[in-house]
Amino acid sequence: MAQTTAAGGYYPPVGFHFKVEFVGIGNDNDVRFQAVSGLSIEFDTEAFKEGGENRFEHTLPVRTKYPDLSLKRGMLTDSKVIDWCLDAFQNRVFNPVHINIVLLNEEHQPLKTWNVYNAWPKKWSVSDLNAQDNSIVIETLDISYNYFTVN
Repeated sequence: MAQTTAAGGYYPPVGFHFKVEFVGIGNDNDVRFQAVSGLSIEFDTEAFKEGGENRFEHTLPVRTKYPDLSLKRGMLTDSKVIDWCLDAFQNRVFNPVHINIVLLNEEHQPLKTWNVYNAWPKKWSVSDLNAQDNSIVIETLDISYNYFTVN
Protein backbone atom coordinates (compact mmCIF):
# COMPACT_ATOMS: atom_id res chain seq x y z
CA MET A 1 0.00 0.00 0.00
CA ALA A 2 1.84 3.03 -1.23
CA GLN A 3 1.05 6.41 0.22
CA THR A 4 0.22 9.29 -2.06
CA THR A 5 3.00 11.86 -2.10
CA ALA A 6 3.53 15.09 -3.93
CA ALA A 7 6.34 17.59 -4.31
CA GLY A 8 5.34 19.13 -0.96
CA GLY A 9 5.05 15.81 0.91
CA TYR A 10 2.35 13.41 1.99
CA TYR A 11 -1.34 13.89 1.10
CA PRO A 12 -3.77 12.23 3.51
CA PRO A 13 -6.46 10.01 1.97
CA VAL A 14 -9.86 11.43 1.09
CA GLY A 15 -12.84 10.42 3.21
CA PHE A 16 -15.36 10.10 0.38
CA HIS A 17 -13.93 7.10 -1.50
CA PHE A 18 -14.96 3.97 0.40
CA LYS A 19 -17.19 0.93 0.28
CA VAL A 20 -19.08 -1.07 2.90
CA GLU A 21 -19.14 -4.85 2.37
CA PHE A 22 -21.63 -7.03 4.23
CA VAL A 23 -19.85 -10.39 4.00
CA GLY A 24 -22.19 -13.11 2.75
CA ILE A 25 -25.11 -10.81 1.97
CA GLY A 26 -25.70 -7.93 -0.38
CA ASN A 27 -25.32 -7.19 -4.03
CA ASP A 28 -23.16 -4.76 -6.02
CA ASN A 29 -25.26 -1.77 -4.96
CA ASP A 30 -25.22 -2.75 -1.29
CA VAL A 31 -21.60 -1.54 -0.91
CA ARG A 32 -22.49 2.05 -1.83
CA PHE A 33 -23.12 4.25 1.18
CA GLN A 34 -22.83 8.01 1.36
CA ALA A 35 -21.79 8.16 5.01
CA VAL A 36 -20.34 5.94 7.74
CA SER A 37 -20.04 7.19 11.30
CA GLY A 38 -19.26 5.58 14.63
CA LEU A 39 -15.84 4.06 13.88
CA SER A 40 -14.37 4.79 17.28
CA ILE A 41 -13.21 2.97 20.36
CA GLU A 42 -12.78 4.07 23.95
CA PHE A 43 -12.24 2.66 27.40
CA ASP A 44 -14.73 2.51 30.22
CA THR A 45 -12.91 3.59 33.34
CA GLU A 46 -13.15 3.00 37.04
CA ALA A 47 -12.03 5.41 39.75
CA PHE A 48 -9.86 4.01 42.52
CA LYS A 49 -9.31 5.96 45.74
CA GLU A 50 -5.99 5.22 47.39
CA GLY A 51 -6.00 5.32 51.17
CA GLY A 52 -4.02 8.29 52.50
CA GLU A 53 -3.87 10.00 49.08
CA ASN A 54 -6.39 12.85 49.07
CA ARG A 55 -4.99 14.91 46.16
CA PHE A 56 -6.38 12.72 43.35
CA GLU A 57 -8.12 9.49 42.39
CA HIS A 58 -6.56 6.89 40.15
CA THR A 59 -8.51 6.29 36.94
CA LEU A 60 -8.05 2.79 35.54
CA PRO A 61 -9.15 1.35 32.19
CA VAL A 62 -11.74 -1.41 32.56
CA ARG A 63 -13.00 -2.56 29.14
CA THR A 64 -13.29 -1.19 25.66
CA LYS A 65 -16.57 -0.03 24.18
CA TYR A 66 -17.65 0.58 20.63
CA PRO A 67 -20.53 2.88 19.66
CA ASP A 68 -23.10 1.81 17.07
CA LEU A 69 -22.23 2.25 13.41
CA SER A 70 -24.49 4.54 11.44
CA LEU A 71 -24.65 3.93 7.68
CA LYS A 72 -26.51 6.27 5.30
CA ARG A 73 -27.32 5.94 1.62
CA GLY A 74 -29.92 6.65 -1.00
CA MET A 75 -32.71 4.12 -0.57
CA LEU A 76 -32.42 0.90 -2.57
CA THR A 77 -35.56 -0.90 -3.67
CA ASP A 78 -33.71 -4.22 -4.13
CA SER A 79 -31.32 -4.70 -1.20
CA LYS A 80 -30.26 -7.94 0.44
CA VAL A 81 -28.94 -5.87 3.37
CA ILE A 82 -32.41 -4.40 3.99
CA ASP A 83 -33.89 -7.91 3.68
CA TRP A 84 -31.40 -8.95 6.40
CA CYS A 85 -32.55 -6.03 8.57
CA LEU A 86 -36.24 -6.71 8.04
CA ASP A 87 -35.74 -10.38 8.89
CA ALA A 88 -34.45 -9.24 12.28
CA PHE A 89 -37.14 -6.59 12.85
CA GLN A 90 -40.16 -8.51 11.57
CA ASN A 91 -39.26 -12.12 12.33
CA ARG A 92 -36.79 -11.64 15.21
CA VAL A 93 -34.24 -13.70 13.27
CA PHE A 94 -30.80 -12.30 14.07
CA ASN A 95 -27.95 -13.44 11.86
CA PRO A 96 -24.84 -11.49 12.89
CA VAL A 97 -22.52 -10.75 9.98
CA HIS A 98 -19.02 -9.49 9.36
CA ILE A 99 -18.78 -6.02 7.77
CA ASN A 100 -15.72 -4.60 6.01
CA ILE A 101 -15.47 -0.83 5.69
CA VAL A 102 -12.77 -0.21 3.10
CA LEU A 103 -11.12 3.15 2.46
CA LEU A 104 -9.98 3.27 -1.18
CA ASN A 105 -7.25 5.15 -3.04
CA GLU A 106 -7.58 6.83 -6.44
CA GLU A 107 -6.98 3.46 -8.19
CA HIS A 108 -9.85 1.91 -6.14
CA GLN A 109 -7.34 -0.16 -4.13
CA PRO A 110 -7.75 -0.61 -0.34
CA LEU A 111 -5.80 1.78 1.88
CA LYS A 112 -7.35 0.79 5.23
CA THR A 113 -9.97 -1.74 6.21
CA TRP A 114 -12.08 -1.76 9.36
CA ASN A 115 -13.26 -5.34 10.02
CA VAL A 116 -16.46 -5.20 12.08
CA TYR A 117 -17.41 -8.42 13.90
CA ASN A 118 -20.81 -9.84 14.87
CA ALA A 119 -22.82 -6.96 13.47
CA TRP A 120 -26.60 -6.94 13.73
CA PRO A 121 -29.24 -4.36 12.80
CA LYS A 122 -30.39 -2.17 15.65
CA LYS A 123 -32.40 0.45 13.77
CA TRP A 124 -33.51 1.20 10.22
CA SER A 125 -35.03 4.53 9.31
CA VAL A 126 -36.08 6.34 6.17
CA SER A 127 -35.92 10.11 5.68
CA ASP A 128 -39.12 12.12 5.71
CA LEU A 129 -41.26 12.00 2.59
CA ASN A 130 -42.19 15.55 1.65
CA ALA A 131 -43.86 16.66 -1.59
CA GLN A 132 -42.33 20.13 -1.19
CA ASP A 133 -38.73 18.90 -1.14
CA ASN A 134 -36.69 17.95 -4.17
CA SER A 135 -34.54 15.29 -2.50
CA ILE A 136 -33.85 11.59 -2.65
CA VAL A 137 -35.00 9.20 0.05
CA ILE A 138 -32.17 8.45 2.48
CA GLU A 139 -32.16 5.27 4.54
CA THR A 140 -30.10 5.03 7.73
CA LEU A 141 -28.95 1.77 9.30
CA ASP A 142 -27.76 1.71 12.89
CA ILE A 143 -25.65 -1.38 13.43
CA SER A 144 -24.57 -2.80 16.78
CA TYR A 145 -21.48 -5.03 16.91
CA ASN A 146 -18.92 -6.57 19.26
CA TYR A 147 -15.66 -4.98 18.09
CA PHE A 148 -13.57 -4.04 15.07
CA THR A 149 -9.98 -4.44 13.94
CA VAL A 150 -8.05 -2.23 11.52
CA ASN A 151 -5.80 -3.50 8.74
